[in-house]
Amino acid sequence: MRGREAHEVHALLGENGAGKSTLIKCLTGAYQRDGGKIMLDGAEIDPRDPLDSQRAGIGTVYQEVNLLPNLTVAENLYLGRQPMRWGMIDRRRMNREAGQVLRGYGLEIDPACSLSDYSIAIQQIVAIARAVEMSGKVLILDEPTASLDRDEVALMFSVVRGLTRRGLAVVFITHFFDQVFALCDRATILRNGRVVATRLLREVSRHEVVTLMLGRALEAASARQEAPVPGAPLLELRGYGRRGVIAPFDLTLHRGEVVGLAGLLGSGRSETCNTIFGETPADRGQALMAGRAVRLSGPREAIALKFGFCPEDRKTCGIVGDLSVRENIILALQARQGWARPLSRARIAEIAESYVKALDIRLAHLDMPIRLLSGGNQQKALLARWLAMQPDLLILDEPTRGIDVGAHAEIIALIERLRAGGMALLVASSEMEELVAYASRVIVLRDRQQVRELAGPEVNAAAIVHAIAGGAAP
Repeated sequence: MRGREAHEVHALLGENGAGKSTLIKCLTGAYQRDGGKIMLDGAEIDPRDPLDSQRAGIGTVYQEVNLLPNLTVAENLYLGRQPMRWGMIDRRRMNREAGQVLRGYGLEIDPACSLSDYSIAIQQIVAIARAVEMSGKVLILDEPTASLDRDEVALMFSVVRGLTRRGLAVVFITHFFDQVFALCDRATILRNGRVVATRLLREVSRHEVVTLMLGRALEAASARQEAPVPGAPLLELRGYGRRGVIAPFDLTLHRGEVVGLAGLLGSGRSETCNTIFGETPADRGQALMAGRAVRLSGPREAIALKFGFCPEDRKTCGIVGDLSVRENIILALQARQGWARPLSRARIAEIAESYVKALDIRLAHLDMPIRLLSGGNQQKALLARWLAMQPDLLILDEPTRGIDVGAHAEIIALIERLRAGGMALLVASSEMEELVAYASRVIVLRDRQQVRELAGPEVNAAAIVHAIAGGAAP
């Protein structure tokens, strides 16, 4: 990756695992590089820790504001470098100077007020001001707009543009594709731990950037087989969404149908799944089942309606690592039945053994902790949990990520068997070829909103990539 250019916003792009975080940690001294050079203003630097990097002129602001909300705005801005008078902090001077600094960032706020009194957007700008005032050459922004609404994003952009006019170089990391082209001058794309390209954004199409990120050429896309005819509508969502999480959308899921969710990382795939299951309940719109309004205010209500959900992060949000495989498999069924009506030990064993056999879960014995299983077998055990309660709707978020080839093929085959049996499935995946293989329809998301629905012959990898990039179907 080439050195910074002053007056420039440089995007760092790549899917999950591409190497963005590792690169930033090397630049900020959190990791020690074992090759190459870091050049700043023509001189080599070798930061040994984040403070060393900061002294060299590199400031970093993360998605989660790394400030102290119980302190005042001025105290956060000058933490560790407060102006002193007679051996004590000169608060009057600190507040006065903080006000002058913040006005340079377009903020007319009282620096003597607690930081927690202000919105996340204001807190982010205070964090930027602190980083710039302490470093002043390069500013790294790691997902700074992830929690901001449209007006707050516009405010953030105006601050960033003002910094580049002052001569700073800004590295901008985001999964919001439209924001990259709205704000940035150049982009470096990483894939599988390597830099694959650096492009001036005014000279490159969105399609080319997406193709570089995904490592797939549009010409290599293949068409799907004819989709089966779905059954009756199961769930209808109208104007459904949650402010700051996912824009309102309409979606109808039919029995005997697989609907895919496609988009780059951060596009809103997981947010859509979480909202439908009630993990982050919608605050607008309507949900209907068989024409009857229902509430999805939490997972308990979703389970009562016979919804199942395998989340993307199975280790943190799916399995209960220290419980046995047997206990993990019966969790959802027991929760729906109620803890006042416990399943008998014989019934638990019968259910667990039947799904271990049906899904070919490889284990030493049913009472072993599930954390000891391989990733693929953990995923199959998580699927067994929901299948044991015979759901009408199964939501799968990246069901084949991080598992071996054999388990991958088994889960793809299972999705098709469940669809053929009349179940409705909503599958979020970054693997377009998978979606093309089994989805009746594909919903494409970008920047946390649905931008297109593909059906019939439109369901092919080329059309998905074009929709992700913001173009018309090829």
